Amino acid sequence: MSTYRVAQTAAADGPLEIAERGVPKPGPGHVRIAVEACGICRSDALFVNAAVPGIEFPVVPGHEIAGRIDALGEGAGDRGWQTGDRVAVGWFGGSCGHCPPCRQGDFIVCPNLKVPGWAYDGGFAEMVIAPVDALARIPDALASSEAGPMACAGVTTYNGLRRSSARPGDLVAVLGIGGLGHLGVQYAAAMGFETVAIARGADKADLAKQLGAHHYIDSTADIAVAEALQSLGGAKVVLATAGSSDAITATVDGLSRRGELVVIGVTPEALGISPRQLISAGRTVRGHPSGTAQDVEDAMAFSSLHGILPMIEPMPLEQADRAYRKMLSGAARFRMVLIC
Repeated sequence: MSTYRVAQTAAADGPLEIAERGVPKPGPGHVRIAVEACGICRSDALFVNAAVPGIEFPVVPGHEIAGRIDALGEGAGDRGWQTGDRVAVGWFGGSCGHCPPCRQGDFIVCPNLKVPGWAYDGGFAEMVIAPVDALARIPDALASSEAGPMACAGVTTYNGLRRSSARPGDLVAVLGIGGLGHLGVQYAAAMGFETVAIARGADKADLAKQLGAHHYIDSTADIAVAEALQSLGGAKVVLATAGSSDAITATVDGLSRRGELVVIGVTPEALGISPRQLISAGRTVRGHPSGTAQDVEDAMAFSSLHGILPMIEPMPLEQADRAYRKMLSGAARFRMVLIC
């Protein structure tokens, strides 16, 4: 094969169109991946819309990549990788290795983080060149279409919960049942938390229970979300996956004493939280980024052990624009995945 296909946009918020490119060779410390599947994340819009600095068009988005290594750059084999290895690459597409966070081992907050679709061409393509520090091994139990979303949506919710202050038996609420939240509910239940799912509408109650939730709170009901949480004893942790500052704010008074709000849903609007809500009860609020390649492996291993899978809608690469627009509309149930 001398060429491969990508789905790219030539201008901000332009359509994703199929183009052909010459097959590249991986450089030192890099591998070439034959992409089998790539999930579509709402964060892809940051790059498609040039909403972050440094975007150069054409843009090939995609940071939920799953496939097989088909070529090794110099030194990649010395790091234990071989052609044919099944690998995933997520939001963590490599780090600089020399900034203070990297030198402290906190690679995911590297200010020079190499996010696929931003730092280099992403996974809406038949091939990707990626650095070896971005690679996570896919367990045999996961299909590529299932592993792709685990590299961002999965690891973000998994890490957000396992690094929270909650312990088995604690009341933990997951705000939102969407691309992130439907995984968050499954992880919370599997980790031994008394799990509360919060979403809009009574019609989502059955789905919440199917995902493992012990309780369901309809945020459109007459009782306020915070009051409903307090009636259950107060949440030790709220994992906020919904991209709504108003919805996130509404959970704060539902936290227990020393409760923790973990925010992973991205929104530009400010949270309406007062110091008084935090200080008297000793509550904390923190943002949580995704996770390193090792975290992705951990998330996939845990998922395989507990039978946790993303709910996906697969579509072929040539329908990338249609799939991307469906994700933006909120109609996806729950992760659009491109199949190459």
